[in-house]
Amino acid sequence: MIEDNTNWTPLPDDNLLGLSDKNLINEYEAKGIAAAEFFVIQLDTEAIITSSLILEIHNIAFRELYDWAGKWRTTRIIVGQLEPPEPMQVPQLMYQFIDNLNYKIKTAKDKNDHIDCLVYAHYEFVRIHPFNNGNGRTGRILMNLVALKFGYQPLELYYREGDSRKIYISAMKSADNGDFEPLRNLIAKELLPF
Repeated sequence: MIEDNTNWTPLPDDNLLGLSDKNLINEYEAKGIAAAEFFVIQLDTEAIITSSLILEIHNIAFRELYDWAGKWRTTRIIVGQLEPPEPMQVPQLMYQFIDNLNYKIKTAKDKNDHIDCLVYAHYEFVRIHPFNNGNGRTGRILMNLVALKFGYQPLELYYREGDSRKIYISAMKSADNGDFEPLRNLIAKELLPF
């Protein structure tokens, strides 16, 4: 699902402000992500995860720049070696994912269950790739919403600098091949109670 060059930035014509400076685009995106993270931290931890909530998180993160913010993907895409589901499958897959995620949250009993739930929340979301762009970032925000529900601090998973991004990408590639242990270890290592 993941390739090393995942920090794709659209063409200037593709953003609502007509920005062409990649650093400025990244600044706007970072500001939107911070706003979405703040929105999630302010939510009641008892709030049920819904498709509307996920669409709202994505919209907050990207609405200043993109008209596709907060809308399910309507185009075919290829991410790394794997091809995410067809766009017409996205709404149904997301409803199934959300039902499964809420069930897993409700039935999780201990830290191991919590870690399994966080792995599912992040990986399955990214596997479906419901948006044109921003899936990894939105997936991490969603995973952090689940972490908050369980009483943990938000996780980073990786930083842009250093080897942590390579380790994360390697863990996601392992998960693509059915081995979730590296991603599980990455999440477990960062999991800290509030």
